[in-house]
Amino acid sequence: MDLQLPDENGRLSPYRLTGTPIQTAEFSRDYNRVVFSAAHVVANPWTANDPSGPASVDWTATMAFRRHLHDLGLGIAEAMDTAQRGMGLDWPGALELIRRTRQEVPDALVFNGAGTDHLSPNDARSLDDVRRAYCEQIEAIQKIGGRIILMASRALTKLAKGPQDYIDIYRDALAACDEPVVLHWLGDMFDPALAGYWGSGSFEEAMETALTVIGENISKVDGIKISLLDKDKEVVMRRRLPEGVKMYTGDDFNYPELIEGDAQGHSHALLGIFDPLAPAAAFALSRLKAGDAEGFRAVLDPTVPLARLIFRAPTQYYKTGVVFLAWLNGFQDHFIMLNGAQATRPLPYFTEVFKLADQCGLLRDGDLAVGRMKKMLAFYGA
Repeated sequence: MDLQLPDENGRLSPYRLTGTPIQTAEFSRDYNRVVFSAAHVVANPWTANDPSGPASVDWTATMAFRRHLHDLGLGIAEAMDTAQRGMGLDWPGALELIRRTRQEVPDALVFNGAGTDHLSPNDARSLDDVRRAYCEQIEAIQKIGGRIILMASRALTKLAKGPQDYIDIYRDALAACDEPVVLHWLGDMFDPALAGYWGSGSFEEAMETALTVIGENISKVDGIKISLLDKDKEVVMRRRLPEGVKMYTGDDFNYPELIEGDAQGHSHALLGIFDPLAPAAAFALSRLKAGDAEGFRAVLDPTVPLARLIFRAPTQYYKTGVVFLAWLNGFQDHFIMLNGAQATRPLPYFTEVFKLADQCGLLRDGDLAVGRMKKMLAFYGA
């Protein structure tokens, strides 16, 4: 299967698909790695709503993708930044997403993002506003039986005067949680409004604050996900966690070695890249569970260049690459995103994502992918 792909100057050259679709296998949940895919949402392209308005979601396609993840044995991290939370998906839309996933995929392992995104940082006047916002979302999610991922707060970043404010707010938010939660440390490369989270621009100082929060509320913390794209920082913190508290890697650059681990431990996973990589992740983890670490790495290592491209700076636009691959693979009938986010990456990005996905076996149906890539090129005038 051939097509003509343009370079950055618009010159066309032939490209032939070379990849073989990756072998699939269900990942058994009785393993000592807990693995979540942060899942995207499918926009409704027929809505008359402006892209900048309330989210219009294609619920049928969105739920079908969650069943796909569950069928592979992966957990679902719902209503997170991969679902364009706070970047197209507002809190009412997020709660509806959480409710539908709970109702339509009842057997799935699902944790759900609870934050303060219905409170604009510009409207937040005090830490009590942040406290109430956290508790409102926690209560709403728990009311429908959902488990919690406690998301970072833009409003808290704006109002906090130092580490103690984070410690106090998290103590109160965790007290409202019925079951242990996953904390979420999202780096400013994913959301510039979160710069200086935990009250410091220094990783070491911020880590100490996060560890204090965990240590003072250990019965309420299942684990912490850190998304800093720095494997060494993750390992340093992983080795400092209290016994029984999990490190969930959010490192979309270095996930194979962090999940495999070392003599002193391993990371679990809560990854946006495991949305487009779901079949590879499930198959690789089935190999690791079988004791085949070499086979695990042989599957996942070749996907790293693709992941690094999808999550390249500006990193917050990675969702565009995620949804692009969902479209190429037939999980949705269009390449339209909430908030018009399909326009946040240039054409050469898409052509390179297409090639790398092919080369590591992540295009399920070559004919379909080529046909859709040709349609996209025609739209760009290529």
